Amino acid sequence: MADNPTGGHEHVSSNVDVVKEKITETFQDEDSSSSSDSDAKSKTKAKKDYPVPPKKIIKNVSWKDKPVYDLLGGGKSADILLWRNKKKTAGMLGFATLIWALFELIEYHFLSLLCHILIVVLGIHFLWSNTLNLFYKCPQFPQVALEEDTVLQLASVLRIEINNGLEVLREISSGKDLKKFLAVIACLWIVSIAGSCCTLLTLVYTCFVLVHTVPVLYEKHKEKADVLLEKAEVELKKHFEVLHEKVLSKVPGSFKDKKAA
Repeated sequence: MADNPTGGHEHVSSNVDVVKEKITETFQDEDSSSSSDSDAKSKTKAKKDYPVPPKKIIKNVSWKDKPVYDLLGGGKSADILLWRNKKKTAGMLGFATLIWALFELIEYHFLSLLCHILIVVLGIHFLWSNTLNLFYKCPQFPQVALEEDTVLQLASVLRIEINNGLEVLREISSGKDLKKFLAVIACLWIVSIAGSCCTLLTLVYTCFVLVHTVPVLYEKHKEKADVLLEKAEVELKKHFEVLHEKVLSKVPGSFKDKKAA
């Protein structure tokens, strides 16, 4: 029998194709590995060429360098204290002045004021419900009620503020910061003297007026005020050093050690 030449030729060509495919696969694997190695080297080189910039050192900014608006915390409260919202600020000062004048100048009593307010409210409600409805179709008198969530939120805020105040007093009385301790004692002594000269309402009203006038005046005359404050700070430091040398350094205990530290 004669061999089929076409079948042998096809078999040889198929083997050659398989060998070609294997060779191309090996070259592709080498190219991919070499490309991945080159990418890794380029990344490491880029990291070396472009180092990470160092972190910026944030310097402590003195309160004198900050604007008054930021010192007051910003927001609506700062707008009111700096007279950015003149209607609200004037309204609050006018209401506080009216209350102070009623109780201090006219010598009006709180119980009498509360009773008179209730008489007026009850009279308006009576007229609204009985008389006016005979001539006009008036809507119902608005109902006033305290919501439970509002009362709980107010109680929570008061509790947090009271606890923070007690924590601050405990921290001051621990003696870790002697200057702050002496400053608080001096402020309480000044307040006690002011309390013996005027009533609590007058003292609160005076502080309220100062809070609404001093910040805006300080903002307008900040440069001159800073000079005066620096002089006052220097004088206070001198007096404190004299006090420390004559009194506090002679007290046995932590005062002398903390000053030396």
